[in-house]
Amino acid sequence: MAAAVTEVSAVVATTSDSYKGMSSDNIKGLIMALSSSCFIGASFIVKKKGLKKAGASGVRAGVGGYSYLYEPLWWIGMITMIVGEIANFAAYAFAPAILVTPLGALSIIISAVLAHIILRERLHVFGILGCALCVVGSITIVLHAPQEREIESVREVWELATEPAFLFYAALVIAIVVILIFHYIPQYGQTHILFYIGVCSLVGSLSVMSVKGLGIALKLTLSGMNQLIYPQTWAFAMVVIVCVLTQMNYLNMALDTFNTAVVSPIYYVMFTSLTILASVIMFKDWDRQSPTQIVTEMCGFVTILSGTFLLHRTKDMVDGLPPSMCTTRLPKHADEEDGFGQEGIPLKKHADEEDGFGQEGIPLRRQESSRTP
Repeated sequence: MAAAVTEVSAVVATTSDSYKGMSSDNIKGLIMALSSSCFIGASFIVKKKGLKKAGASGVRAGVGGYSYLYEPLWWIGMITMIVGEIANFAAYAFAPAILVTPLGALSIIISAVLAHIILRERLHVFGILGCALCVVGSITIVLHAPQEREIESVREVWELATEPAFLFYAALVIAIVVILIFHYIPQYGQTHILFYIGVCSLVGSLSVMSVKGLGIALKLTLSGMNQLIYPQTWAFAMVVIVCVLTQMNYLNMALDTFNTAVVSPIYYVMFTSLTILASVIMFKDWDRQSPTQIVTEMCGFVTILSGTFLLHRTKDMVDGLPPSMCTTRLPKHADEEDGFGQEGIPLKKHADEEDGFGQEGIPLRRQESSRTP
């Protein structure tokens, strides 16, 4: 009997040790990630208001006009988005990617809710359910996210990035990307969305790991430990530039070819999944967690994916009408008035390119198209 009590006490102690609450760095990263989602989500609404105001007195952005560049309200939205991107960059310096990346879905929710309140754009009851699912999933991940690894030099991050497991992952990603770019995209890129999104997501997983390394270097530098003297810092910076430029190019191609309502959820699922996988391999996030925490995190992630899918699937539905009647609407024609969709999120290339940013907050390369809407 005494032995059984001792064993139970040991299990309880182990469980309590495995979950010590959120560290101060995780809390800082969480606050920055939430701030980023708020700023980015609100920026879509502010920019849309600016676009509408500019379109009333000039050529609309949806038909190729640039009168919005003279509208102060649009610039306020643009500055708000930049602030959100800076906050997102800083979040990776403090918290693990498995905590920060899934919270990007909250910007879509904030944009949808603000559009419903400010722009009087109808949010279907299933859209509200999708928002609730995203919130529940986000809370689940936040409560069970792993502690951030204690790192005192950018060279430690470089050692993690050059371990055999992550080198194999990086080499595999590069090989797949090269095959997709030079073999599959020229033949099937215009008809199969997964090839463009695959390149963006695979390269994006490497860019987030590099952003995290660069962010840690800058955080340590600002705290008094200069990391700019190490070549590893500049190597991370170069990888970030190359990866982001590649993402800009192929995400822009995807948005130019396919509807954003299709691109956005697929890109979110693939990008977030691959980023979590890369983080688990490089930073060994799951080594510091119990199986229960890992399973709970995955359940939270699946909940967010379900909410994101439901929100996008029902965004054009009207209460009282079956989905089949709602799908007869052509979003590209109806939303060209201002270049934005119901949640204030760009629906096509022209809307995304006017400010240089995509829905996920990733800059888009400016590209002219001869396609007719």
